[in-house]
Amino acid sequence: MAATTVLRDGPISVIDYRCTAGPADEPFVELHGGFSVNYVRQGSFGYRVRGESFELVAGSVLVGHPGDEYVCAHDHASGDVCLSFGVAPALVETIGAPAEVWRSGGVPPLPELMVLGELAQGAAEGTSDVGLDEVGLLLASRFVEVVSGRPQRPTRPAGARDRRRVVDAALWIDAHAHEPVDLERAAREVGLGAFHFLRLFARVLGVTPHQYLVRCRLRHAARLLVDDDRSITDVAFDVGFGDLSNFVRTFHRAAGVSPRAFRRASKGERRLLRDRLAALPSA
Repeated sequence: MAATTVLRDGPISVIDYRCTAGPADEPFVELHGGFSVNYVRQGSFGYRVRGESFELVAGSVLVGHPGDEYVCAHDHASGDVCLSFGVAPALVETIGAPAEVWRSGGVPPLPELMVLGELAQGAAEGTSDVGLDEVGLLLASRFVEVVSGRPQRPTRPAGARDRRRVVDAALWIDAHAHEPVDLERAAREVGLGAFHFLRLFARVLGVTPHQYLVRCRLRHAARLLVDDDRSITDVAFDVGFGDLSNFVRTFHRAAGVSPRAFRRASKGERRLLRDRLAALPSA
């Protein structure tokens, strides 16, 4: 079993599990150290916990409860890949749910959870500008709603005080976009819990905090590409991207051209912009 920690701090932690066990391998007893929602991305395996057995396939969810002993077995096929979201006890309390929800063991492939699981996969791979901690919060909350049968709360307009908090948070994110900024840190700056902050920010501004952070970084990068002669690599790191390839991919997805091509266009190479305009659909 290979385990790679993708996200460590905050109310949500994320581990990428890749198991190569097969029918010939002897299963063994393991222990859940905390609450978790584990999205099965590939493969299949059996999950036995508290005397119940579940067959989990791609799209299923394995639910972990602290202190529970469990066994995973590969009686029918070899290997699986899971994205595991550890949920802090304080967040479990904030979300609120009957205790039995976190003892549901295994959840079959449900569209309400699968779409978020795949979004999480995109966030883990860097192909989505939604934060992995944000998707984890949404997945945990949606899991509770679906399994408990609790209807989603109606969205109420944010009051003036909450709108001010969101604006303050957006200004802070923009000013600190070149630094490591996660959901919990941004929420703490305006005196809110991460879960409430995520929902409030998205309600007021129409984007999640991480999406806004990425767009701030792209905006700052575009300005540097136009006004500054520093290298593409320096631009990427100076605005807060962790690696060059992620910056180039994200910038290209947003602008339709690479950072280098964007810089050339800003220096007068009009063909690049003309080609982009020509490719736009006519009214």
